[in-house]
Parts: sequence; structure tokens; C-alpha cells
Amino acid sequence: MNKCFRVLVALGLAVTAVAAQAQTYPKGLLDKTIAVVGNEMVSISSLEQEIQINRMNSPLSSDKNLRCEVLERMLETKLFLMQARIDSLKVNDDMVNTNLNMRIDQVRSQLGGDEEAEKYFGKPLHKLRQEWRKALEEQSLFQQEQGQIAGSVPEITPSDVREYLAKTDSVDLPLVPVKYKLSQICVYPDREKANLAVKDRLLALRERIIAGEKFSTLARIYSEDPGSARRGGELGMASKSIYVPAFADMAMSLKPGIISQIVETEYGFHIMEVIEKKGDMVNVRHILLKPQYTDEDRQKAFKTLDSLKTEVNNEAVSFPLAARFYSQDAATRTNGGQMADQNTGSAFFEIDQLKPADYAAIKGLKEGEISEPFESTDNEGQGHTVYKIIRVDKLIPAHTATFENDYDSLIEGVKNKRTMEAINTFVDKKIKDTFIYIDPIFKECEFSREGWNEAAKNSEE
Repeated sequence: MNKCFRVLVALGLAVTAVAAQAQTYPKGLLDKTIAVVGNEMVSISSLEQEIQINRMNSPLSSDKNLRCEVLERMLETKLFLMQARIDSLKVNDDMVNTNLNMRIDQVRSQLGGDEEAEKYFGKPLHKLRQEWRKALEEQSLFQQEQGQIAGSVPEITPSDVREYLAKTDSVDLPLVPVKYKLSQICVYPDREKANLAVKDRLLALRERIIAGEKFSTLARIYSEDPGSARRGGELGMASKSIYVPAFADMAMSLKPGIISQIVETEYGFHIMEVIEKKGDMVNVRHILLKPQYTDEDRQKAFKTLDSLKTEVNNEAVSFPLAARFYSQDAATRTNGGQMADQNTGSAFFEIDQLKPADYAAIKGLKEGEISEPFESTDNEGQGHTVYKIIRVDKLIPAHTATFENDYDSLIEGVKNKRTMEAINTFVDKKIKDTFIYIDPIFKECEFSREGWNEAAKNSEE
């Protein structure tokens, strides 16, 4: 169940141990400073930490090329850090503390607790906290300095966009993908009936466990969480913070060996048993069951939706009016069924912003046409089953961006282009104005910026 419950934390810095890779450096070298940028230094150990993360994401990367690429990124980061200190930027302590706690919880959960984490890294947890706090403080300053440079870019005006269009070859202009403006009418199955049925199933399983059957055996057979079901429902030792609140609260309140009452989360309904607890760490096994809907639910909903589609096509009622009266989706029915992207608020959807079932239903439809009834999911939690019809209100075919139709997209593109130009100008100037040393063991590197290559050459001399 790890996938279902655990919060995936996007961390920009490596959290894995420094591997024993001294053999990749001359004469059994273990650690030393390999680069200096102003008063900022890069060591072999810090480089190897970054290498570890890259290897997890791209295990087939060339060892030599990967080290050069990662080193160049670290060198550029040091330029920003140096400037951040000159600009007297302050570390965002709240962000650092939040990210540090998330990192610690993630590592403890992945490795199985404090002792296992300390053994894996070869350091006490308090030492790891110190090192990671420093790295996250540097990350905070780096991000702020980049933000300042981006903020110095003047606001983009319509004349800037026109100039960009005039100076850019048409083949190099952005291609705007097909976009849809959509309205929907939704009908839900009988949730209460399905929830009662799944609770009855879980209560029956709970009674069998209390009567002597093994929790792990029943979890393998019945749990609808494939990840943990294979392990008899066991989730492994993990921090309570990575679980959704209802699940975490129940797990922390139970004594080992006691079977819980039913717990409802956004993933479904659970019963659980605590295997072990240490402080805020807990190892539980659980059985997850999700509400199931019948063919009768589907047929009833499809009949209603098909009738509404017929009424709209016969102009007996408008689609917006039908949505207001009959749709059971609270987010769209007040707007006459008009859909909006939940992340951007835009009324237009690109293909990859649509649920697969939704796109499959409207693919090939023309403006004004309505899909056949189909089954999909809503935007609540992990997505509840819903039956719907969708009307294509407007369809904009894929096309090369134009000032008239795609101004918002173009202005964002010009802004990003100007921002990258400002950052590149900053980096190139700083390389020229800053003392830089790069160890000769990296003399074979071909950095993407000529300034780093020149600095490496001068370091040799």
C-alpha cells in the first residue's frame, strides 16, 4: 500500500549515502576539494551524493559524462549561492524545516527506522540532520537568488510579443496542441448502498480474524491494495506523517495485535493491525476494500443520461439547463455543466489534461456533439466512480501560435525566454569575474558553458 498512502516528496538534493567509489578517482582518493568558486567549495563527497540520485533516475548514464554534468550543475549553483550571500538574502527557515522533516521521515520510512537509517548512512541521525539542513539552507538561497534574477526581467508587453513573432521563423514558433472546451452532465451510482456493502464485507473479515484466521492470509486474498497484499497487508515501519490523517490516527491509537474498527479514507475502507510501534514510527498490516457498483447502477445511470442527450439533441431543453437540473456534480452544474481544469482554472483542456475515459468518449466528436454515456471518475480524492455525458462546446485544432488566438501562451513563452537569457547572462558574467579552480582530474570534461572549460584549462596551468 506504500504507493497509495505515502506522500511522494520532490527533493532537489540527494538523500542517499555517499557510495564507496574511491576507485573512480586517482590513487585511492577518498575525499578532497575538487572545485572552488569564489569562497564556495565542492568536495568529492558532495559530488558523489548528487551522483547517487542521478543513478537512481538514470542507471545507464555514462559514469564519466554524468560526473561532468553533475559537477557543472554544482558549479553554477555555487555562483548563485555566492551572489545570494553578497545580496544578504535570508534563509527561509520555515521551508527548510518543513523539507528537512519530510526528508527525515521519508528516509526513516524507506529504511525502516532510526537505527536502520543510521546504519545505512554510517552516521548518527543528528549528524545527518545537520548536514541536510545545511544543504537545504543553500538550496533556499539558490532558489531565492534565481527568483531575484527572474524578477528583474521587465513585464512583457504586447509589443514584445509582436517583436518575438516578427523575429522568429514560423517553423520555430510554438505549436499549440488541440484544445477542447467542454460541458458535462454527471450521475453518481448509489454510494451509500455500495459503502454499506463494503463495510459488511470488512466486518465479516474482521470477525474471521478475531475468530482465529490469519490477518496476513486474508489480506493476500482480499485486499485491493496490490502492493501490500503480496506481503500479507504489511506496510513496513514508517513515520505516521506519511499516512493520511484518519489512517495515521487509528494506527497510533491501536495496541499491537488489536484489530481496528473500519477506517474510511480517500482510498476506500480499511481494517488494520499494528505489528510494531517505536515513537512516531509504526508498522501495520491492513486490508483495503473499495466500494463496488453493479450493472444495475450503470444501466440506470446510462438510461438517464441517454434520455437527456436525446432531449438536448431534439432541442427540448438546452444542455446548460439540463446540467443545472440533473447533473450531480456540484462543481460544474451551477455553471451549466461547463468544465474547468482544476489546476489552472482554464476552461480549455489539452488532451493530456483530460482523464483517459473522458478523452476516449469525445475523441472524434465535432463542436456541439455530445458523447455517448460512459463511466469515468470525478476529481474527489482518488476519484469516485461517476457516469457522464460530455458535450464539445468548442474545439480548437492544433496550430502554430498566433498573436490573436494565443497571446497568453506567447507572453508566457517570451517571459521564460527573457528569464533564461537573464540567468545565462548572469552565469557567464560571474564566471569571468570570479576566481574558479577545477581539479585536473576533471580535465577531460567538456562542459556546456565555455567559461567552465576555460576555467578548467586555467586551473591546469
